[in-house]
Amino acid sequence: MSDTTDESGADDLDLRGLKCPLPVLRTRKALRGLPPGRRLVVRCTDPLAAIDIPHLLHETGDRLEAAREAGGVLVFEIRRAAADG
Repeated sequence: MSDTTDESGADDLDLRGLKCPLPVLRTRKALRGLPPGRRLVVRCTDPLAAIDIPHLLHETGDRLEAAREAGGVLVFEIRRAAADG
């Protein structure tokens, strides 16, 4: 697992190799540390993340901008929600 920032300014969370429930728990933790409007790109190989991460975002109010699978890796592009009023 690694955390980096890519050239677009998005935070990149590499969770490949981790099994449920770790990808969703680490995604939640990473989102909590981001300012509103910031992008987070999550990469993981656990097939259950395709269910768990969208459910997490429904709970938190953060936005799933894109989700795709490439070569066995699930990639989620997430936008941190604006702070509560």
